Amino acid sequence: MKAEDILRNAFSMPLHSPAYPPGPYRFVDREYLIITYRTDRELLERVVPKPLEIIDAIVKYEFIRMPNSTGFGDYTESGQVIPVRFNGESGGYTHAMFLDDEPPIAGGRELWGFPKKLAHPSLTVEHDTLLGTLDYGSVRIATGSMGFKHKEIPHEVAARAMHEPGFLLKIIPHVDGSPRICELVRYGLGDVQIKGAWTGPAALELHPHALAPVATLPVLEVISGLHMIADLTLNLGTVAYDYLSAR
Repeated sequence: MKAEDILRNAFSMPLHSPAYPPGPYRFVDREYLIITYRTDRELLERVVPKPLEIIDAIVKYEFIRMPNSTGFGDYTESGQVIPVRFNGESGGYTHAMFLDDEPPIAGGRELWGFPKKLAHPSLTVEHDTLLGTLDYGSVRIATGSMGFKHKEIPHEVAARAMHEPGFLLKIIPHVDGSPRICELVRYGLGDVQIKGAWTGPAALELHPHALAPVATLPVLEVISGLHMIADLTLNLGTVAYDYLSAR
């Protein structure tokens, strides 16, 4: 195989059988349970990378069902997003993500820098309750619940946060273990179509785990719950800040 053949097909690993296809990545009937809670600001300061700025001591804990996604298939995800500001622009910094499907783990980490790890999240309806859980191995580390469709909210209200950018810390090591890429990535969603949005009483419980430390940002107060179903496109990103060039 010639060098030009390698470069022409060098999109993902392995070269002869990539873990995921090229984008764009369209999601249909993506379902969210988002529980917004107050935490300790000092603990947030330890995990949010500069030059991102913390807006308030707030975390959004998410459980997401993705039954129909281009190239990634059918999977579920769970994790924490922290509201931040960058150069005056509000957005969300993804602090932790756990999911149960290899292609979006590989693609998420390699393309954007999503902090994805393998685990076992779920989002289901149990009678009158929307229930999200996250197991790391055999250990339950997160349980979120919300009253099922108690109150409908305007679609434009639900869509507002969907149009804000997301921020990620992308790290790819060199062959000697030193950082070859270390950058803040900015990405956005496109073609968002809200199919339904509701709120209701919500609760969230987090448990300590050495390798899935979601509980290091403890729940001090639950602020709100949001249940939402939407179609959307996950766009590719841009480099917002290069830590290696800034040294």
